[in-house]
Order: sequence, then structure tokens, then C-alpha cells
Amino acid sequence: MMPPSGRQALDIGARDGYYSLLLAGRFEKVVALDLTMPVVDHPRVSCVAGNAAKLDFDDESMDFVFCAEVLEHIPGDLLSKVCSELERVCSGTLLIGVPDRQDIRVGRTTCYTCMQQNPPWGHVNSFSADSLASLFPNCRVESISYVGSNSDRTNDLACALMDLAGNPFGTYDQDEPCVHCGSPLKPPPVRNLPQKVLTKLGFWVGKVPGAWAKPRGNWMHMVLARR
Repeated sequence: MMPPSGRQALDIGARDGYYSLLLAGRFEKVVALDLTMPVVDHPRVSCVAGNAAKLDFDDESMDFVFCAEVLEHIPGDLLSKVCSELERVCSGTLLIGVPDRQDIRVGRTTCYTCMQQNPPWGHVNSFSADSLASLFPNCRVESISYVGSNSDRTNDLACALMDLAGNPFGTYDQDEPCVHCGSPLKPPPVRNLPQKVLTKLGFWVGKVPGAWAKPRGNWMHMVLARR
């Protein structure tokens, strides 16, 4: 879904530079940006520490902007600002990757430092194709691709029961810290008998929505072009 060639590309949330290196095989220059300075050893890749909500690049200075596994982590009050910045610096196309219609109540955790609930993998936003496209009003959708499929769903009652049970089935192996206090997530303590009963009830109540849900993609990748 990436353009075959171009002058300059921007990789948002570059992390270890895997996609930056792929882009370097197609573009004359690649900017690898993350909150912490990435380390990518390639002559056509420039590494930058920066914030996607305030990009230090000129308007329409990038032929291509790549942003995957990022927007689902952006706090809601910053999401529209980040998308506006991605749109502002792009002169050609953007490729955005997010989970597809994820029910972020499934697999959530309890932070045993602040005792607040966390969405799985630090995903604080859920997107459909329409809601994602609406964040880029100056672009048109060129194509959409879906990867994998699942029908994971739950409901408010099951969530309440699992919260009372301590969310024992949460994503405690994730690298992302608590979205409320920033502390690393710790596995839940051993449950007592009432919590075990609540877990069983929550498990079965939560099975109901999934039985009727249509499968959807695990991930959605959308190509947008500037109007």
C-alpha cells in the first residue's frame, strides 16, 4: 500500500525503525520520528525525537506519511490535533493503520497501583472506517485493507463483573503502562472465592455478544490522498 517511490517520507512512531528501513528502499529521504529518538542506521533515514501533536515540519513537506499502531494510543483530547498535523505536513498520501472496530473493553486490566481500569494494550481509541476517515477532512479515501479477523465483543454487565473480579484475564503482559498513573501493570493477585464466582459469571455473560457478532478485521490500513 506504500507508494513505489518518492522524495521524502515521514514514519510516525518509528520505534525500532522496521518500517523506516522499508521506506528507505523507496524514498530518497525518510524521517523516523518517535517521542524518544529512534536509532535507525541507514544513510537515507534521519532520526528525530518529536511529538506528533506538534510536528516541526513545513506544510506539505512530506510526499508520504506513514502512521501505524499509533492513533489508538493517543489521548482523546489530542487525537484530532495529531491527525490535523499529519494532514498538514503531507502533500501526497497518508497510510494509517489502526485496530478495526476494536471493543476496548475486552481484555482490559486493573492497575494495582492506582486501582483504575485500563484498556488492553493501552488502546484508548476505537475506530471504524468512517470515524477514521472523518479525522482527515482534507483527504479522500483511496483504499482500505483489513488484516486477520475476530468477533471479540463484550457488554457492560460482563465488564462490571470482571472489574469486581479484578480483571484476571486482562493483557498484563503488555509493555504499555497504566494510562492513568503511568505505573507498570502488575499481574492480579490470587482471587478469593467471590471473585472466582464473579469471573465465571462475567465470562459467560460476556460470551453472549460474541455469539451474534459478525467477524471484523483485526487491523485496518487506510490510504488517504490529499484533495
